Amino acid sequence: MTSASSPPAPAPVALITGASRGIGAAAARLFAASGYDLLLVARSASDLSALASELQDTGRCVETACLDLADAAAIAPGLQQLLGCGLTPSVLINNAGAAYTGQLATMPLDQWQWLFQLNLTSVFQVCQAVLPALRQRGGHIINVSSHAARNAFPDWGAYCASKAALASFSRCLAEEERQHGVRVSTLTLGAVNTPLWDSATVHSSFDRRAMLSAERAAEALLSLAQQPASQIVEDITLMPAVGRF
Repeated sequence: MTSASSPPAPAPVALITGASRGIGAAAARLFAASGYDLLLVARSASDLSALASELQDTGRCVETACLDLADAAAIAPGLQQLLGCGLTPSVLINNAGAAYTGQLATMPLDQWQWLFQLNLTSVFQVCQAVLPALRQRGGHIINVSSHAARNAFPDWGAYCASKAALASFSRCLAEEERQHGVRVSTLTLGAVNTPLWDSATVHSSFDRRAMLSAERAAEALLSLAQQPASQIVEDITLMPAVGRF
């Protein structure tokens, strides 16, 4: 008489914002290689589709949502549709964000509001939309922050303020969600060589060869995500060896 074998456990699922390039794309590839199915969110439909096809070819289940997180009204319905595809996330990585360089005294209000929508308010909105699913699985939220949250840099004031607010938001959310079995971590990064530096709103002359790579940042995200449910690493701070710049 043979005993029936237990069905295999479902694969863990990671929902990643800003997934079509930079840290988000590197994380999607690494998490897929580590056995995760994926829910990917990004603005660029073509880049997102190409990445999804690449990862589906490896045997992973991948669902996507083309969303501009600067559009506050689109976030909740877009994520509701994505979460209706049948994958329940166990990890949420809030990676999408933007930067702006310029003096606070002359920064246009609409640019300030755009930056805070992307770096802070959209994270709040995404968390609200995904928390019911995360509570089902005892999930984990990882917010990608910056050492600018702890430091002051000329012409980066708005970015510093948005990331400082994100760090505070993450700590408060962690306290509230602990009772629901949801853990919250931050990945605090020094300069990373990503397409952010090519943005029209960023003007800098930093040596990008000295920066962290997107792949190293992705490895830190995976390390956080793979912590046992019985413990929490509240923050990993990863800096270039040359120091802050």
